[in-house]
Amino acid sequence: MAWTNYQLFLAGLMLTTGSINTLSAKWADMFSAKGCHDDPEHKFSHPFLQAVGMFLGELSCLVVFYILICRDRQSPEPKMNPGQSFNPLLFFPPAMCDMMATSIMYVALNMTSASSFQMLRGAVIIFTGLLSVAFLGRRLAPSQWIGIFITILGLVIVGLADLFSGHDDSHKISEVITGDLLIIMAQIIVSVQMVLEEKFVYKHDVHPLRAVGTEGFFGFVVLSLLLIPMYFIPVGSFGDNPRQVLEDAIDAFCQIGNQPLILLALLGNTVSIAFFNFAGISVTKEISATTRMVLDSLRTLVIWVVSLALGWEKFQGLQVLGFLVLLAGTALYNGLHRPLLAKLPCCNTLTNAEDSAEERERLLGDGGVQGADNS
Repeated sequence: MAWTNYQLFLAGLMLTTGSINTLSAKWADMFSAKGCHDDPEHKFSHPFLQAVGMFLGELSCLVVFYILICRDRQSPEPKMNPGQSFNPLLFFPPAMCDMMATSIMYVALNMTSASSFQMLRGAVIIFTGLLSVAFLGRRLAPSQWIGIFITILGLVIVGLADLFSGHDDSHKISEVITGDLLIIMAQIIVSVQMVLEEKFVYKHDVHPLRAVGTEGFFGFVVLSLLLIPMYFIPVGSFGDNPRQVLEDAIDAFCQIGNQPLILLALLGNTVSIAFFNFAGISVTKEISATTRMVLDSLRTLVIWVVSLALGWEKFQGLQVLGFLVLLAGTALYNGLHRPLLAKLPCCNTLTNAEDSAEERERLLGDGGVQGADNS
C-alpha cells in the first residue's frame, strides 16, 4: 500500500527530530563543568534529569492539543476531532515503560557512542514483532521472520565492533559492553510500550497530541518526584557525579549555570522529543507500531554521519558492516523487497500471497478500525 503525503510527512518529521534528539543528548553528555562546590570540573552525567526534560517535551504536546481545541471551537465550522473520552490512567502503564526505558538508555548513552547507541536500538524490531504475535494476534510473513534473524546478526556484528575497537579515552571497554547490554535491555521495555500504545490508540481513537501529552504528564510527575530519593541513594562509582549518588539534580543545575551551552543541548533534546513523539505515535495510529520502529531505526545513518563529521567517533569498518546488515534486516522486515520480487515471474506468486495474508490480517485485526496495521 502506497503511503499518503501525510504519512510521508510524519516519517520525515520522525527521522529529523529523532536524529536531533539523540545528537543533542550526546552533546550534553560531552560537556564538563564545575558543580555547586569546590569540586573540579566533571562530566555532565545526569541521565535521569535528562529523562525529565524528555517528558517535559512530551507534556508540551498536551498544552498544544488544548490550544488547538480552543481555537477550533471558536471557528464557525470546527474541524478538529478531539477523539473519544477515555480514562487517562490507561496511559499510565506505557508511560512507566517509557520512563524506565528512557532512563536506562540515557545511562547507556554515557557509556557508548551515539552511533552504536542508535544501531543497537534496532533490537526493538525483534521484540516488537514477537510481542505483536503474542499479544496482538498478528501473523508475521516469512520475510519478516527472516528480517528479524538478519537484525539479530547485525546486532551481534555491532557488538563485536564495540568489543574490539569501541573503547577510547572517554569510554572504557567495560563501560561500552555494559552500555550495549543496557540498550538492548531497554528495547524490551520499549517494545512493551509500543504494543500497549498500538492496542490502546486503535481501540479508543485518542488524538496523538493528547496521547503523547498524557504519557508525558505521568512520566514527568513520577520521575520528578523520584529525583528526591535518588539524591540520597549512594551507588558508588556507578554514579558519575561528585557525591556518587544515583542522581544529583542540584549539581546538574549548577553545571548548567557554569556552562550555558548545556542548557542549549537540553532544550534541543526537549523540543525535538516533543515533535518526535508526536510523529511517532501518529505513525503508530496511521500505519503500525512495527513500522514506527523501522522508521526509527533509519535515523541511525544520520546520527552516524554527523558523529563522524563532528569527530565524536572514529570510522570503524566492522560497524559499517553491522549497520548494513541491520539496514537489510529492517528493509526486509518492512517489505521493501517486494517491489523487486514482483518484477520476477518466479517470485510474483509468493509476493501476492504475502500481500493477501497482510490484507486479511488488516481486515480481521482490531475490528477493522482506521489505521489498521499494514506492515
